[in-house]
Amino acid sequence: MSDPIADSPSPARNNRSRWFWGILFIAGLIGIAVTLQSILVPKRTAAVNPPSRTLIVHVAASLRVPMEAIAAEYTRETGNEVEVRLGPSQTLLANIELSRQGDLYLPADDSYLALARSKNLTAEVIPIATQSVRVVVQRGNPKRIATLDDLLRPDVRLAQANPDSAAIGKLIRTALQKRNEWDILAKKTIVFKPAVTEVANDVKLGTADAAFGWDTMSATYPDLEMLSIPPLDTIVASVSATVLSTTTDATAALRFARYLSASDRGLPHFARAGFKVAAGDKWAEMPEIAVFAGAMLRPAIEETITAFESREGVRVARIYNGCGILVAQMKSGKHPDAYISCDVAFMKQVDDLFDSPRTLSRNRLVIAVQKGNPHNIQTLKDLGRKGLRVGVGHEQQCALGAITKQTFLAGKVYGDVSENIVVQVPAGDMLVNQMRTGSLDAAVVYVSNMKLGAGELDAVPITGIPCSIVAQPAAIGRETQFPQLSKRLIDRLLTADSERIFRDWGFDWVGGSNEP
Repeated sequence: MSDPIADSPSPARNNRSRWFWGILFIAGLIGIAVTLQSILVPKRTAAVNPPSRTLIVHVAASLRVPMEAIAAEYTRETGNEVEVRLGPSQTLLANIELSRQGDLYLPADDSYLALARSKNLTAEVIPIATQSVRVVVQRGNPKRIATLDDLLRPDVRLAQANPDSAAIGKLIRTALQKRNEWDILAKKTIVFKPAVTEVANDVKLGTADAAFGWDTMSATYPDLEMLSIPPLDTIVASVSATVLSTTTDATAALRFARYLSASDRGLPHFARAGFKVAAGDKWAEMPEIAVFAGAMLRPAIEETITAFESREGVRVARIYNGCGILVAQMKSGKHPDAYISCDVAFMKQVDDLFDSPRTLSRNRLVIAVQKGNPHNIQTLKDLGRKGLRVGVGHEQQCALGAITKQTFLAGKVYGDVSENIVVQVPAGDMLVNQMRTGSLDAAVVYVSNMKLGAGELDAVPITGIPCSIVAQPAAIGRETQFPQLSKRLIDRLLTADSERIFRDWGFDWVGGSNEP
């Protein structure tokens, strides 16, 4: 027979049991908490600090001083490494073509960008600065060189950068060939070297008495003088950065390009080095620009703007509305970085706020009718038949309404048609939607608006009235802090991919003309 006292659990055993189950319960709670955290809290390390790689930037030797300073500053500020590869402009281009490596290319003159473009090696181009040709001599000008003819004297030893490798040599050869003065100067030259810095060193060491260099080299060579001698002093090289098609990270390349061309980052380094700098953007890691655009343009430009945002790593705030409403907003003080108007007239009303516009496309007015054209509407005059319900754009709120009124006046039907107008709206899409619901018998809209009613509505063309065809200009705001970024957006809207979208929506393509 068992002893009930002996069989009952001891206090010590009860304590051990309680400790065991307590620890197990706490461990379970911790496990649940860890599991919930892994589910509910996103992992941020990869998103916030994505792994970066070193950008490879091919740079003409004459740009070494500002570019090395900018690259070092960019790394300190952002943590992203930049490798500057120096050399003569032509040699760099040949290396890019051969190796298919690199993110950016900065030759000493834009003529090399044209060569790179012909080889399909370039994408975006960002202007940086200019530099001018000078004759390099030792300080004090011991040979008393004052004219181009002085370089032909027997006592003057002339060194040049090779025209087939260096930008300065190429520009000088081109300019002097036009004057029939190149051959004699080339024969007089004692040595041609790959880079402009090499011939400047020859003058510094005394192995040459003169060479051709850039005005920007005076800071690098304080022992030398840079003489301004006609006609060489009129030769100006434009320096730009181009994103290479060989880049594997266009967004990172463009971010550094924006940094080196920023008015408050890279450009001061070029200015201190003696360059005449371009108008740069204000620096921002992720800049945002505002674009005003007529509502009619939305389907034609939205896809392109979205792709631009992704590639550049920027934000574009789009404000679509009737151009009359947009103009009123701008006149009240809201000034966008860029404006794309449905019609030239609405651009002219605010032309004091924008640089010279470029025309993207043209659009045409048509008469939208129900499928099969049950009312047999053939001309504008038919819109004046008694009992028809006609819709038009609001003449003060949108270009569509203003142009429709002009078209009615030009067709001498304004009075009759006005009696049948039952609705005026700020955008053609609204009219198409009302046509689809059957609340209108006819409406005057753009060809592009009809895409929304494809298969449900028919379009009657309007002929013989020139004002029924309107142009769509785009312009950059004069007050924008991002003129280069805004320009690249408009350039993107002028590409072949953009043209395809415009044509798909029924627009006639113009493609950047300065004329409406």
